[in-house]
Amino acid sequence: MKIESEIEKVSSFQHLEMLANQVVEGFISGMHKSPFHGFSAEFAEHKVYNAGESTKHIDWKLFAKTDRLYTKRFEEETNLRCHIIVDNSSSMHYPELKSNQPFYEKKIGFSVLASAVLMNILKKQRDAVGLSVFSDHYEYYAPEKGSDRHHRMLLNKLEQLLEQPKAKKSTDTITYLHQIAEKMHRRSMIILFTDMFQAEDDEKLFNALQHLKHNKHKVVLFHVIDDKTELKFDFDNTPRKFIDLESGEEVSIFADNVKEEYEKRAEEYFKNLSLTCAKNQIKYVPVNVGDSFEKILTTYLVEKQNFG
Repeated sequence: MKIESEIEKVSSFQHLEMLANQVVEGFISGMHKSPFHGFSAEFAEHKVYNAGESTKHIDWKLFAKTDRLYTKRFEEETNLRCHIIVDNSSSMHYPELKSNQPFYEKKIGFSVLASAVLMNILKKQRDAVGLSVFSDHYEYYAPEKGSDRHHRMLLNKLEQLLEQPKAKKSTDTITYLHQIAEKMHRRSMIILFTDMFQAEDDEKLFNALQHLKHNKHKVVLFHVIDDKTELKFDFDNTPRKFIDLESGEEVSIFADNVKEEYEKRAEEYFKNLSLTCAKNQIKYVPVNVGDSFEKILTTYLVEKQNFG
C-alpha cells in the first residue's frame, strides 16, 4: 500500500487530508479481502448488505472496489477519545531528503502523515482526537474534540511541523510526557510518534511513559526510524562527518570501522526498549520511514478492539 501520488510536498492541509484519505481508502479496500475482514465493518462504518434491506445506503463506490455490497452506518457512535503526541525535535527532521523524495520519507513527515491517517479514521467513526507536540518545549496542545473545525485546525498544525526548524531543538521527552499525562483526565488511547532520541536515562523515560497510563489510558508507542542508516548503519566506506542534529556535536569516522559494533548496540537497544514496554503494558511498534502505513492502521485497529 505504498502511496503512489504525484504530490511530493504538502502545500496546504487539504493536500495532507487528501493523502490521508487515499491511504485509508486503500486500506479499507484491502481489508475486505484480508484476514482482518472481521474488523472492517466497525472500522469503515459499513455493514454487509442483507437481501431485502433498503438499497438507499449502499456504498456503490466500495462495491466497485470490492465486488461486495455494504451499506453505510450512520446511527452508531463509538465515542473513543484519542490523543496523538508528536516529537518535533531536530532529530525527527532526518534524513535530509532529495528533491524527488516524498515528505513522508523523513521521520517527521512520516509521523505527520501517519497522524493525519489516524485522524481520518477517528473522524469517520465520530471519535474525538487531540494533539500534543513537543521538542525542547511544549509546542502545542489541543484537547480531544470531534468537530470538523477542530479536525481542520489539527491538520493545519501538523502541516506546519514539516517545516525545517530554524534552530536546533533537543528532545525533552520526559518533562513533556509528564505534562501531557497531567492533562489527560478522561480515559483515552494515547499514541506517541518519536524516534526515542533522548539524553535522559531509560528508567526516567519509562516512568514518564507509565505516567501516561494513569487513569487506565492505553498507550501505543510508534518508534519512528530510518531503518537503513539508524538501525543498519548502511553507509559507503568513505570518510564521513556525522553531526548530531540536536547538539551539533561532530565526529569523523569510516562507517565500516564501527558498523558491526553499532548494529550490535542498536539491536540491543531496540530489544530492551521492546521488553521494557511489554513489561509496562505499553504497545511498542517500530516503524520505518517511507514504509506503508498498514502496520500503523492494523495496530490501531487491534488496540481499539482491546480498548474496551
